[in-house]
Amino acid sequence: MGSDMRMIVGVSGATGVEMSYYLVRALKDMGNCEIHLILSEGAKVTWDLESSVPLEELTELADFIYDEKDLVAAVSSGSFVTDGMVILPCSMKTLAGISVGYAENLLIRAADVCLKEGRKVVLVPREMPFGKIHIENLKKASDLGCVIVPPVLTFYNNPRTLEDQIHHIIGKILLQFGISYEHFVPWTGVPKE
Repeated sequence: MGSDMRMIVGVSGATGVEMSYYLVRALKDMGNCEIHLILSEGAKVTWDLESSVPLEELTELADFIYDEKDLVAAVSSGSFVTDGMVILPCSMKTLAGISVGYAENLLIRAADVCLKEGRKVVLVPREMPFGKIHIENLKKASDLGCVIVPPVLTFYNNPRTLEDQIHHIIGKILLQFGISYEHFVPWTGVPKE
């Protein structure tokens, strides 16, 4: 690899797509991470509905961009070595495909490849409340080796803005790969008086 790290970032059509911009920007800011971005068609639609950040600002940060229909892309093969994958946000449809190995698109195929090769896959599921099928699929994905990082609100670090909450989520995701994130405020215990 030309870089110290090679990461796949998948963006499904669930709500919360703009969080992926923060993740990709954090990886880019590392200066040593090759970023492979997979955008679903649903992600593009949701992006237009939810984000004030132009989609081009996300895609310009990536080193490689793939269409979800491109099942012969480099990231579709286990012989293409990566450090793992994050799907942010992860729709329930994508979760279902991963949990049963139904790799109908590149997003799910790349996750399937990472799992079969023993590489880390972090799913950031966006749904509330979780239905029984969702919970069953989350358990299946976890049993298969996925790390489930739901974008849960934080309070212990005194967040003041939505961006503070997003920074917390991105920090928790990056910790899964041993990457520190300058905007993440970890718990340090209760101060002694």
